[in-house]
Amino acid sequence: FFRKGPSHLPRFHTQRIAMSELSRADWVREATRTLTDAAVDSPRLSAELILQHACGISRVELATRPENPLADDQLSRMTGLLRRRVEGEPVAYLLGQREFYGRDFRVTPATLIPRPETEHLVEQALKGCGERVRFADLGTGSGCIAVTLCAERPEWQGLMVDLSSRALAVACQNAVRHDVRQRVQPVRADFTRPLLRPASLDLLVSNPPYVGKTEYEGLSVEVRDFEPVTALVPGFVDSDRVPNHEHDHEGHHIHAAPAPTDRPEGREHLIAVASEAFVALKPGGLLLMEHGYRQGEALKVCLESHSWENVLIHKDLAGLDRLISARRPAA
Repeated sequence: FFRKGPSHLPRFHTQRIAMSELSRADWVREATRTLTDAAVDSPRLSAELILQHACGISRVELATRPENPLADDQLSRMTGLLRRRVEGEPVAYLLGQREFYGRDFRVTPATLIPRPETEHLVEQALKGCGERVRFADLGTGSGCIAVTLCAERPEWQGLMVDLSSRALAVACQNAVRHDVRQRVQPVRADFTRPLLRPASLDLLVSNPPYVGKTEYEGLSVEVRDFEPVTALVPGFVDSDRVPNHEHDHEGHHIHAAPAPTDRPEGREHLIAVASEAFVALKPGGLLLMEHGYRQGEALKVCLESHSWENVLIHKDLAGLDRLISARRPAA
């Protein structure tokens, strides 16, 4: 399959299938085998998504016309993308987008890839607030939380806060894509320092970095070597750096960003968000934060000890602690 790739990479079985006769189904089958040998997650789904993206077709089109032949330019694009997937690069970065709450969001190596678990944060925000809401999304990344909230509630207005100018650029593109740009304001700032006006918000949401040293070292290659360290690990300096995932003209992965050193325990930014929220929220305002599955109880104790009310831990679909909510006291 790879004409000049490293010898250890699986090769396409061109002996059995002439390239000029290669159909969509043929390519998916052989690409799935290649990805399975490379031990990447969801090999068949990855192969199908790569083909759909390179050919500009839908899942329905692939399912109903699998026998259609592939053009040379399509094969060339698919080969480059497949090579990158073999090397562990997440499908979302290959395609440049990821679905979140029923909408497609642009993602780049400057932003964390949206997870289904984060949709619970959106659900709780929509349930817990009224029709007219002013909110801030701290550590917005791709902007998927802030943009979704405004897309779901036409009267809501918010701030998208991030230290990375590259991430904010992506967030603004997503706001334009989903027609909410007039109601979200990008703010490049460090949310661990005083930032927001007192009692100015009804809602503060955040999916901040919360991965500690031990957990980071145990993350999958797809996450550790490709997603931005600053979106995962609190306290990492160089907050505007993007992992250097360069590729040559044949799609070879050149090198990834170095792993951080001196990584903190993980709760630092969660505590910083809560401190900022205690000042910025109006009396009775709602705080919502995503956190690590082992951090919920300690975070709950911390919030209750600082006078937060109605502190609740919410579980994700796997039954793990994933989200905490709390209300700013009325007095």
